[in-house]
Amino acid sequence: MAVEGNAGQLFAVVTLLAAAVVAVPLFKRIGLGSVIGYLAAGLIIGPFGLQLISDPHTIIEVAELGVVMFLFVIGLEMKPSHLWDLRRQIFGLGSLQVVVCAFLLTFVGMAFGFSWQVSFVSAAGFVLTSTAIVMQVLSERGDITEPRGQHIVSILLFEDLLIVPLLAVVAFLAPTELVHEPTSPLWQRIGIAALSLGALVAIGLWLLNPLFQVLARAKAREVMTAAALLVVLGAALLMEIGGLSMAMGAFVAGVLLSESTFRHQLEADIEPFRGLLLGLFFLGVGMSLDLQVVAKAWMLIASGVLALMTVKALCIYGVARLAKSSHSDALDRAVLMAQGGEFAFVLFAEALKLRVISPEVSANMTAIVVLSMAITPVTVLLYKRFARVQTVSMDGVEAAHNLQGNVLIIGFGRVGQIACQAPLAQGAKISIIDINPEVIRAVTPYGFKVYYGDGARHEILHAAGAHHARAIIICVDDKKAATRIVESTRHYCPQVKLVVRAFDREHALELVKHDADYIVRETFEAALLLGRQAVLTLGASEHEADAVIDEVRKRDAERFALETAGGLFAGRALVLGNIERIDPPNHEARDTQ
Repeated sequence: MAVEGNAGQLFAVVTLLAAAVVAVPLFKRIGLGSVIGYLAAGLIIGPFGLQLISDPHTIIEVAELGVVMFLFVIGLEMKPSHLWDLRRQIFGLGSLQVVVCAFLLTFVGMAFGFSWQVSFVSAAGFVLTSTAIVMQVLSERGDITEPRGQHIVSILLFEDLLIVPLLAVVAFLAPTELVHEPTSPLWQRIGIAALSLGALVAIGLWLLNPLFQVLARAKAREVMTAAALLVVLGAALLMEIGGLSMAMGAFVAGVLLSESTFRHQLEADIEPFRGLLLGLFFLGVGMSLDLQVVAKAWMLIASGVLALMTVKALCIYGVARLAKSSHSDALDRAVLMAQGGEFAFVLFAEALKLRVISPEVSANMTAIVVLSMAITPVTVLLYKRFARVQTVSMDGVEAAHNLQGNVLIIGFGRVGQIACQAPLAQGAKISIIDINPEVIRAVTPYGFKVYYGDGARHEILHAAGAHHARAIIICVDDKKAATRIVESTRHYCPQVKLVVRAFDREHALELVKHDADYIVRETFEAALLLGRQAVLTLGASEHEADAVIDEVRKRDAERFALETAGGLFAGRALVLGNIERIDPPNHEARDTQ
């Protein structure tokens, strides 16, 4: 019997793998994408298809670890300082979108004839977007690190934080005869959640890096892989104990390791597990679509899906426009986030247990969420093919492909156009990429061939010939983008020299941490020339002026070396001021030189 049981489990594993291997390449080949392939395969092999697998919910529970690992990888891409910069989007934009959507969807539920309690619980489930589907689509498009992708990630993070308060509201709505059942008070649950989050942050700040340093000295790759899995699953478990989302725990762990020297190793170790488990999650969603429930109440469910996705999309679009997003970005966000999410299943299960909703309502609402998740990849595909998603024309713009220059320039605005002149005068073969189609077209009449591409993406760097170049000159005028490009190019082609434009002194110090070879602060040389001219105006000779500038340059280099080792305020004593020096404050002052 044990052998038969093991054979049955092995058959389920083989079936899942075979379904993925057959369906995903087929659907990608016909242009429908991997997510639709997984969903279709799950529907075919599930209990309402060929019945090869009878328990999709168990598979979903296991495969949710794929979502957890996905969020860990996303966290590795976000430094704490960058996450702090997104705080307004997380709590401002996220809360506004959730409140507006929940209010309108509750009203829609009441219009369908449900009580306000049932309508609110349904709306609370519907307003939570599917992290798995949205992040997968963003990843396939390469948009996670783009501003529009960052706004979406911010909203998803806020929704993850809502699980505990929403479950508390569901308990509050329970019938009075269930109130006596022992449950922890709200303040206690919030306290446990805060303690869990605090413990995770403390472990991440003080234990993880020393742990990986010790393990790295053992030089055992499998131990590093095991440690990476331990970090992800341990963080998820800690958040689960605290009543928060497992994905939130993995994301926080990733953020805390984002500045670690082991970051790329961790990402490489987690990637195979992440992809496989995320695929299983989509298979499980496809299998969980109860066709009998859909057939029994098809009018209610079909109208529910239409109402959910229409109302939610309108809310998301309106909030995005209110937050000054462009029409294109707002429409893209609305199409991508209009579905229900996996946390709705948790919310509906709790509401069913507390008798806030009936089994029939729970089944119908679950079917609406599953269908909305299944439809989303199709709507995204249709939007991509038929909507005008670009506000800027791409006419005359060519993507980078198999470039062979020995110098690669990334960013061809006012700095890049001047920086290229000296290498060209020396006979260098230069390849140029930029992300702005208008710039690309504008410089063509001046004899420049500029290709379209984002220098932070490895596939673009490969197409632009970064691995063949002897030097890469990074001239973009966005300091966050410049830092991402330096980080990406250093990882992709570590042997190439990186010459980088820095926004200011603070940015230059950050670029040093990412191993840029030569850094030029964009105002430094111009400021020295202004100072030299002032010295000449005061009566100094050319020789004397040059000597003064050489001394200023030397002092600045010494100051920068001190700041690299000790922080932005470390070289303060080398700055010449026009008043008596004041003792420095306890915090570091911002220096924009």
